[in-house]
Amino acid sequence: QKYQFRASHESCKGSHQSCPNAFHTVRMKPLMIHGHTRPLTQIKFNREGDLFFSAAKDKVPSVWYARNGERLGTFEGHNGSVWDCTVDYTTKYFVTGSADNSLKVWDIETGKELCSFEEKSAIRSINFSHDSQRLLYTTDNIMGQPCLVKVVDFKHLMQQGQATEASMRVVSETKVTASLWGMCDDTIIAATNKGEVRIYDSKTHEITQSTQPHKLWINDLQYSKDMSMFITACKDSTAKLLDASDLSVIKTYETSRPINSASISPLRDHVVLGGGQEARDVTTTHGKQGKFDALFFHMVFGEMLGSVKGHFGPINTLTFSPDGRGYVSGGEEGYIRAHRFDPSYFDFEFEY
Repeated sequence: QKYQFRASHESCKGSHQSCPNAFHTVRMKPLMIHGHTRPLTQIKFNREGDLFFSAAKDKVPSVWYARNGERLGTFEGHNGSVWDCTVDYTTKYFVTGSADNSLKVWDIETGKELCSFEEKSAIRSINFSHDSQRLLYTTDNIMGQPCLVKVVDFKHLMQQGQATEASMRVVSETKVTASLWGMCDDTIIAATNKGEVRIYDSKTHEITQSTQPHKLWINDLQYSKDMSMFITACKDSTAKLLDASDLSVIKTYETSRPINSASISPLRDHVVLGGGQEARDVTTTHGKQGKFDALFFHMVFGEMLGSVKGHFGPINTLTFSPDGRGYVSGGEEGYIRAHRFDPSYFDFEFEY
């Protein structure tokens, strides 16, 4: 597998734009995993980074060894596309949210379903709190049902099941497409299909801050390692780095394709973006024109550093590994590509 990064040349004199040899190609061999029969929707690592979990429209979430791409097991029980998933701090519980209107809790070691909770519309996003004591999830506003932002106590959910009462229930006028817990679980960050980002107080349930960095559907939110910043991925072909405390825009990364997912490296000042042409138009377009490669940008300067090709459909989800030495992406074609960076990636230095 080839990928390109900017090379350092004395003739550049600090300007990569004027150097005809500013890019060089390096070979990297990713693990190419065909574990799903339909498009990927979400990939998440556990805290240690030795396992990653995948969700897709084929109704069967899976767990994989990050080291060699071997499938550890599957979680069977959903009757619709699985939109999101989350894993607890100790890698004991795995929770999925699906278009079949259900939220399911699984035992990671055995793959058994421990609990199921039904809503009146599809579960769009789901996240464990940082202490794994609470569960945040959002539902879609379809078929006459409102979009809800809800928080439930995880211990109560395991004990009471469907009878569990939410500790937080907020109706959103616009569809919440992605969500995160804030620092110390005191706040909730939510992104909408109208390009808005909000902060809810998890105690008062009020919106304390709101901004509109985008005009179209925000597909993804992911934190930096220290949680001081997060990055958005939007259909307007941009990703934006926002301050987690006041929602101010720090940097904008502009591309020529809709962005479905974006991740911040925990090791270097890099961000990776994935997306591509709309899925419904994929069959009419060659892979190069569809722009299905992952794009690396310098987080501070906003300049593109390189790209990684391989997917032959839009990249729907991607994330850096917790150690920052690789990343995993999932595409519309059902393939997962697990990359481990070569030494040349770490030897590369950006000139400024």
